[in-house]
Amino acid sequence: MKLLTAVTGASGMIFIQAFLSLCRKQQDLTVHGICSDSGRDVVMMELGADVAELEGVTHWYDIDDFTAAPASGSNDYDAMVVLPCSMGTLGAIASGLSMNLIHRAADVMLKERRRLVLCVRETPLNRTHLKNMLTVHDAGAVVCPPLPSFYFKPASLEEAALSFGWRLMDQIGIDVAGRRRWR
Repeated sequence: MKLLTAVTGASGMIFIQAFLSLCRKQQDLTVHGICSDSGRDVVMMELGADVAELEGVTHWYDIDDFTAAPASGSNDYDAMVVLPCSMGTLGAIASGLSMNLIHRAADVMLKERRRLVLCVRETPLNRTHLKNMLTVHDAGAVVCPPLPSFYFKPASLEEAALSFGWRLMDQIGIDVAGRRRWR
């Protein structure tokens, strides 16, 4: 399986870190990434790292490279996860705007009827946010806010983020060994 991840400037980088840690453990999974400029800033603020230091991504594409593989419908990505997904990115995807490679890649996933998961990160939500979520849902995307499961009684923020990572793996069709489920 080949996965494209995108990181935008919304808060919540602990979730991408947990998700990528699960991706690293999958033998038949290749992960490529795109990061916005503000995403790079927030990764540094929240994780104290450069985006290139996030383990699990084998290749990072430049946000402005419209000649990159994710910009074409002939690419071979099975799924795309935008985590965290800012409201600006959601709005661009909902409107069909391709102002950067993240927007264009998401548009390609929708037009090719491939799995697109948008982990929107904002609160509270206004009417425009909700309308944009409904628009992308109707276009075929999955709107999956990064909400951890607390019934497992996570002992740390990292464990809480990992429980959301499990949900994301389910969304892209990967069964993770050791994944805890509601019984």
